[in-house]
Amino acid sequence: MEMSFRWYGHEDPVTLKNIRQIPGMKGIVTAVYDIPVGQSWPLERIEKLKADVEAEGMYISVIESVPVHESIKLGRPDRDQYISAYKETLRNLGKAGIPVVCYNFMPIFDWTRSNLAYELPDGSNALIFDEEEVNKMDPRTLSLPGWDESYTSEELNALMDEYKEVDEEKLWENLEYFIKAIMPTAEAAGVKMAIHPDDPPYSIFGLPRIITGGEALNRFIKLYDSEYNGVTLCVGSFASDPKNDAVAILKDMLAKKRVNFVHARNVKLVGGRSFQESAHLSEMGSIDMYEVVKACVEGGFEGAIRPDHGRMIWGETGKPGYGLYDRALGATYLNGLEEAVKKNLKAQKQQ
Repeated sequence: MEMSFRWYGHEDPVTLKNIRQIPGMKGIVTAVYDIPVGQSWPLERIEKLKADVEAEGMYISVIESVPVHESIKLGRPDRDQYISAYKETLRNLGKAGIPVVCYNFMPIFDWTRSNLAYELPDGSNALIFDEEEVNKMDPRTLSLPGWDESYTSEELNALMDEYKEVDEEKLWENLEYFIKAIMPTAEAAGVKMAIHPDDPPYSIFGLPRIITGGEALNRFIKLYDSEYNGVTLCVGSFASDPKNDAVAILKDMLAKKRVNFVHARNVKLVGGRSFQESAHLSEMGSIDMYEVVKACVEGGFEGAIRPDHGRMIWGETGKPGYGLYDRALGATYLNGLEEAVKKNLKAQKQQ
């Protein structure tokens, strides 16, 4: 596995110099963040980003993400122009030698939480999803934490109205159209695609969500039969639905060689579909992180893995879920698990 870390560019309070000092850190997961969704990324901007990372002794292992324009998700008549721009970005990423792109196909909202700074019993702050609280929210009032500036009120209302005509099957149709359009370009460019699961993996606010579990992933990989058409296996996202066995889903996709990126974080299920994001340690949440790492090692996964959302600890402030300290602890923990798994496997072979 290749240990990596999310970096939000030079405006990120977590610097490349900070990240470089984490033991075993190799790759950076980042993006060009100031180009509007739907426009292609110029090669020179990608190469500048790459040079900035390499100047600190690391390299870009994954672009997270190249966002998909809502016209593509909605299947609007103008979607082809946005797909053309997306393909140009993939070609430029390939020219720059970037190997993986993470993206998602969630309508309007990306990952959704009800509280971005919930105080846990140990005094740390974490992202949580309270099902009852979310059910009370009206997204048209822009009351959702973390997304208040994503759209104007008029834009959001218009999008919500448009999605009334898009059910899950229609969203699947639009995803298939997108995948079949971009994948030949991705293959030619040498860029592996890695779709991220919906987070949380079920419908919210009446919007369709389709990348929700093992059955959905198996349907997805059949849309285009290629290792380049792969997944970001985010165990925390899948485990947010009690119906999912995140480790089993991981093993299945590894066996089919469709895991192109791994997000490793823990969540604690607290009843119904409510959950709290926790420290990475297995005993702190509902996911056996040892089994996650063991599956990756035994499955021959050599791609990028990153500690996903972390708590805010030791008085740190910053982008919710993306402070330095807890994610650094998570990376070190994952490195330790990998070493233990590999040594155990070696010992077993010698017996």
